[in-house]
Order: sequence, then structure tokens, then C-alpha cells
Amino acid sequence: MLLSGVFNPKSINIDLQSEEKDEVFEELVEELVNANPTLDRAAALRAVREREAKMSTGIMNGIAVPHGKTDAVNGVRGAIGISRKGIDYDALDGKPVYLIFLILSSPDSSELHLRVLKRLSRLLNNPKFYAAAMEQTGPEALYDLICKYETELL
Repeated sequence: MLLSGVFNPKSINIDLQSEEKDEVFEELVEELVNANPTLDRAAALRAVREREAKMSTGIMNGIAVPHGKTDAVNGVRGAIGISRKGIDYDALDGKPVYLIFLILSSPDSSELHLRVLKRLSRLLNNPKFYAAAMEQTGPEALYDLICKYETELL
């Protein structure tokens, strides 16, 4: 599955207001609900919080990939957020997080979930992508950037 099929401009917020990890979960789940009105907000938040309780998804270099599994979604869905001021996230490197990719998948989509995480990892390992993502001024522009870089990965 392509990342362009997981994320869409309606679930991208390039001006997150959250200052702490749990707040950003709520803000990004709200983006997912806006893009998918039938999504159960409480179940989605619970899935992300349960996964985060096991180990921080702040992976380093200002990036976090919170994720979880829930019956609240079919397949895999995601939201993206950019914080201009940084979020106290308890990241593995102890630094603030600026770019967040939240991913939710249904329990029967484990293989697809892992493929999406692997594809996202390849994208995030490109320092040019991170720099370009942080320069975007709108959800459509960030989505288009993901599509462009993803095409290069294929």
C-alpha cells in the first residue's frame, strides 16, 4: 500500500498547537475524524495510547510515528502533523518532536500495517524529505511532497 493511500490532505495539520504528547494524539485523531467521520474517536485514542505505553514512538531527529491497532478503522489510516515549536514527546533521543505521522490499522491488517511502517521508515530516513516537509505551508503541499518522494522510493 502506498503512503498516498494512507494519508490525505484532510488529515494533515501543518500547524499543531499541542505542546505535549497526549495532546498531539488528540489533535491528530481529530484530524482523522474530520477525514473519516465514522471513526470512533475514543477507540482510536485508546489504541494509540496503549501502544505508546509500551515504548515511545518518538524515534529521533524530531520525528514520531505513533501507531495502534483498533476495530475503529478498516485497513490502515493515518494523519500527519507538523509542530513549529516542538512537542515534549519523551522521544528516544530526548529531543522535541516536530513531525508526527499517526497510523491506525485494523487488527486484521497486521501485514499491511508493517508494510506501511517500513515504507514510512524509508521515507523518513531521507534527510532531504524531512527538511522539505518542514518547509511546507499547506496540507496539499505536504501531501504532494509525500507522493513525490514515495514515487522515488518505488
